[in-house]
Amino acid sequence: MRDGYMRSDPRFIAWQEGVRNDPADHDPELRPWLALIRETVARGVEIRRARIVSEPVSDYIRFEHHVTAPNVAAGEQVRWLPRRRASDITLSGNDFWLFDGELVVFLHFDGVGELAPDDEEVRTDVGAVKLCVDAFESVWDRAVPHADYRLT
Repeated sequence: MRDGYMRSDPRFIAWQEGVRNDPADHDPELRPWLALIRETVARGVEIRRARIVSEPVSDYIRFEHHVTAPNVAAGEQVRWLPRRRASDITLSGNDFWLFDGELVVFLHFDGVGELAPDDEEVRTDVGAVKLCVDAFESVWDRAVPHADYRLT
């Protein structure tokens, strides 16, 4: 839900310097996330990611959009929702991962988008999980599939 994350990421820095379509972006050996996605999807698990973004988008969101194609190719479903279309959706205060509608992991970032020292908070209480399930489904329903989202 942020317009910038971990700007110290070497891949983001390289992208800012003009590096595009680095073969490493598609290599599951160098991007273990891609291998995890492929393995998980092969087991029949659906992985969906929704990104809420301000428009016009920040440079970091342009970078994220650029490096999302390998995630989609690996089996992750990604959608983008312009922030102006999320005004009437109740959202959590933090980014989160939701697992099987039963467990939520909130991610904590500092003011400049780096992971905070206490970067994860695991919750299973019904209220927190329901908030995230409802928010995610509302966002997902309104969001634009990656292949159709055009940066502004």
